[in-house]
Amino acid sequence: MDNTNRRSALLVSTLGSFLTPFMGSSINTALPSMGKELALDTVSLGWVTTSYLLASAIFLVPFGRVADIHGRKRVFIVGVFIYTVASLLLTVSESPAMVIALRIPQGIGAAMIFGTGVAILTSAFPVGERGKALGINSASVYLGLSLGPFLGGVLTQQLGWRSIFLVNVPLGLVIIIVASWRLRGEWAEARGERLDLLGSLIYSLTLTTLMYGLYLLPASSGMWLISIGGLGVVAFFKVETKSQNPILNVNLFRRNTTFTFSNLAALMNYSATYAVSFLLSLYLQSIKGLSPQNAGLVLVSQPIVQTAFSPLAGRLSDRMEPRIIASIGMALTSAALFALAVLIQGTNLELIIACLVLLGIGLALFASPNTNAVMSSVEKQLYGVASATIGTMRLLGQMLSMGITMLIFTVFIGRTQIMPEYYPLFLQSIRTALMTFAALSFTGISASLVRGKVR
Repeated sequence: MDNTNRRSALLVSTLGSFLTPFMGSSINTALPSMGKELALDTVSLGWVTTSYLLASAIFLVPFGRVADIHGRKRVFIVGVFIYTVASLLLTVSESPAMVIALRIPQGIGAAMIFGTGVAILTSAFPVGERGKALGINSASVYLGLSLGPFLGGVLTQQLGWRSIFLVNVPLGLVIIIVASWRLRGEWAEARGERLDLLGSLIYSLTLTTLMYGLYLLPASSGMWLISIGGLGVVAFFKVETKSQNPILNVNLFRRNTTFTFSNLAALMNYSATYAVSFLLSLYLQSIKGLSPQNAGLVLVSQPIVQTAFSPLAGRLSDRMEPRIIASIGMALTSAALFALAVLIQGTNLELIIACLVLLGIGLALFASPNTNAVMSSVEKQLYGVASATIGTMRLLGQMLSMGITMLIFTVFIGRTQIMPEYYPLFLQSIRTALMTFAALSFTGISASLVRGKVR
């Protein structure tokens, strides 16, 4: 493959890898403004984020398989197109229902981008050049995470929350043009194989049922749906065990302890940390009265520190047992969450920033070594399966994090807007959520420690 095609692959993959984390981290600073303009209650604000995550989680694994069968470039371009169109339509949304509904196709497009971008890069570059290309791609992910809170705050304050979605449109068009005209190759190594339609259907319905059940709690209908979702999990594992072309290789969990507990640790870590920026954005702009721009400046401290420490953590996990480094990261994450769980109206911003810095260090020490442990626990021919699995754990954890948050909001303050008269209950719900996350993270240390050695 010539250098021009490799550069094109690197460009489209890197831009695609910037899009989705930027969207995820920037929208949190826009949610309070969005809530005021559209009269969104706390639970509906949670669904603006959760509908996107749910759609991404449902379609990530199936579309990754579709791309292997029918061509990664094709699925990637269609995904960017769907994502771009949804972003454009979100800029003219006038109702809560329209915003939440349009976040679903945006999440589907994100799943198609995320499930194919790195695979295209891996296919386009030979082994000797692949590491450098993947490093550039990873830097793009962290750049999106780091710029999101700050730029999201600036855009929201200067141009309104719709501008966050608008900036995706020209970037999406550039990716589509370059991928369509400059990128040659389809990379369909599984062409001719079958898609596990039954497994995909059970997987999708189970996730939807579980999340909607969390949404309805504490009503009895929520408990029923969660119970049905639990049966769906059992059915999914049974179907996937017998499938010749499973969308998720569940047999790996049964015979590989390191793989199982590393993925469990990832699930618990993302469940404990994803909603923190969502909660703090609401706190900083509602309770502390910060502008979106200044709130973004506070929130950006965590991803910047995570970006700075991640390469170091990765190198440490090459020299030491990954479970040790990752477990230390989980411990620091737990400490940061416990410290944040005592937030009051008069808490100093310096203390909040210090907690976010500690959280960033903890996440850096966990993420890279944990991924290293997952990938080192399987044979080379299973790298794609392992990568898709840990990506699924991340999305499931993020979704569960938002589900827990919405449940706590429902119990403490109900489906109401964040008004001054509700500030005491709102603060209590934030503290309860953060304490729950701290306990979950602390429990995850055990899963991280018992995974076993990879060397």
